[in-house]
Amino acid sequence: MNKTDYRDMWVYIEHDGKTIQTVSLELCSEVRKLCDASGEKLAAVVISGLPQSELDKIFDAGIDKLIIVSGTGYEPFNVDAYTHLFTVLCRKYRPSAVFVGGTINGRDFAPRFACRLPTGCTSDATQLVYNPESGDIEFIEPAVGGKMMAVITVPFMRPQVGTIRPGTFKYQPTGRREPEIIRETVDFPPDQIRTKILSFTPDEADDSLNIADAEVIVCVGSGIKGADSLPRYRKLASLLGGKLGCTRPVFDRGILPFKLVIGQSGIVVKPKLYLAFGVSGAVNHVTGFADSEKVVAINKDPDAAIFHYCDYGIIGDMDEICDLMIRRLEAAEAEAAV
Repeated sequence: MNKTDYRDMWVYIEHDGKTIQTVSLELCSEVRKLCDASGEKLAAVVISGLPQSELDKIFDAGIDKLIIVSGTGYEPFNVDAYTHLFTVLCRKYRPSAVFVGGTINGRDFAPRFACRLPTGCTSDATQLVYNPESGDIEFIEPAVGGKMMAVITVPFMRPQVGTIRPGTFKYQPTGRREPEIIRETVDFPPDQIRTKILSFTPDEADDSLNIADAEVIVCVGSGIKGADSLPRYRKLASLLGGKLGCTRPVFDRGILPFKLVIGQSGIVVKPKLYLAFGVSGAVNHVTGFADSEKVVAINKDPDAAIFHYCDYGIIGDMDEICDLMIRRLEAAEAEAAV
């Protein structure tokens, strides 16, 4: 395979027909940087229609091409049709890389079409770097429980495929260009779809589990004694106008649900204030809050790694310090109410 025969980097735009998934816009912004470094063009791939207001968001991310695909078999989403579509398109246009949001759907079809091409698929990278000497993209991510950073490349095959978790990068409009519009029609026979939705019941909305956009997060780590200690941290989060989060070990102990896990195996957050109670500071967790504006760490171990990643560190018992913070905040509220 001659790698120079493959050009342009693609971002799959995931949407529900009305709104684009934020991760797709985040990827457009980040891949724009890779394209500027490599001299390649950035293409967004949209399946079915989108309102103009949503298309404008893609244009504002500085794309050079917009590939709009129509055809049968794509509604509702199914892995068979999407796998076939990207296999067909990649064989025709030969992109050097394809990036897909690490959503439930994205994680499902991206590795499948990568295998069909065949090429490699990397998941959950926290950093993307273009290597001008090799022409490869370096997918950098924590490994071995966060004890080291792995650099993964696809040196011999193309395209380079990667799924990236929502929140890993930031959507930063770079200015509109005049993109080339490419229209493709790729049909997939509905009778070849191997799965069928019999019924659908949406999850009951629980806003406390949606912490991705919280401006204040109170995170509890493995230092928490148990579920009986949670009320004080919920109260602190409430007083600060924030939400509760946790590290992976807290979920593993059955104390809090998975949706509240922050880090490599959970979600990425970027709050204005991040309070880490009893958090050890493992790299696989730190990558989940690294872009927070202010980080306050509370840990009884003065040598805890978390103190290397915070703006303010407090050494002491996490429960006692949480209770003290609550008393101070309540006293301030009472004083302000007078």
